[in-house]
Amino acid sequence: MLKIGQYNTLSVLETGSHGAILDGGEHGRLLLSLLQCPQDLAPGDELEVFIYLDSEGDPVPTTRRAAAQLGQVAWLEIVEVNHLGAFADWGLAKDLFIPFAEQQHPLSKGRHSLVKIYLDKQGRITGSTRIDHWIKDEPSGLKPREKVSLIIADKTELGFKAVINHQSWGLLYGNELYRRIKKGQVIDGYVKRIREDGKVDLSLDQPGFSQEKMDGVAGAILAALEQNQGFLALNDKSPPPEIYAAFGVSKKVFKQAVGTLYKQRRISLESNGIRLNS
Repeated sequence: MLKIGQYNTLSVLETGSHGAILDGGEHGRLLLSLLQCPQDLAPGDELEVFIYLDSEGDPVPTTRRAAAQLGQVAWLEIVEVNHLGAFADWGLAKDLFIPFAEQQHPLSKGRHSLVKIYLDKQGRITGSTRIDHWIKDEPSGLKPREKVSLIIADKTELGFKAVINHQSWGLLYGNELYRRIKKGQVIDGYVKRIREDGKVDLSLDQPGFSQEKMDGVAGAILAALEQNQGFLALNDKSPPPEIYAAFGVSKKVFKQAVGTLYKQRRISLESNGIRLNS
């Protein structure tokens, strides 16, 4: 069965100067334009394509990558606003329609917005910026320490709201962030805790940093010291972004690794950095 608004793997029935004919099952033969056909495509091959609907409501295959599939959320640019509603660029030839009734706030051309992809009552692929209508403050089967995909949504007094796995809301606390993030950014994160009220606290750090990984960070610090005449101008007072830029870890993990090296007497702590012991 053809999945509208999603990726499908379809069989190639025939190829020619017009393009390729794909087996659309109950929807019949679907034409993939020649410009989108991979080289050496032949009858009998299977090809992954995204299926969207044209203005007549008929399915159209494309090898172009959509910014999001049905049921997902994406950060999209608004490319047109008219008497019908707004239209967003989601990577396909046909822009995504966002009706006025599905706009949390009036949209304007050239701006970006977080958009949920859904099928309307007529079965048409449609967008909505009423994200709270679709995304809930509940764990939805999430577990503490689980790795998740995040889309940064809004900045709050406490930090940043993020959409977890296109399904739930979570919160990244600003005082725990060690690198700059921005609205619309897609990043990996972890479920830090699920609170009694069902809300989800998030972290960019992997919970329970393993000893093996800690040893790796400590080794990277030692290597950096050796490459810099035995001194690094980084310590527990350094800004988190500087630490992340140097070692790709949070300030908390850096301090733990430095503490381990200090206890092993491999480094000395100074007011403006750390020094390799001879």
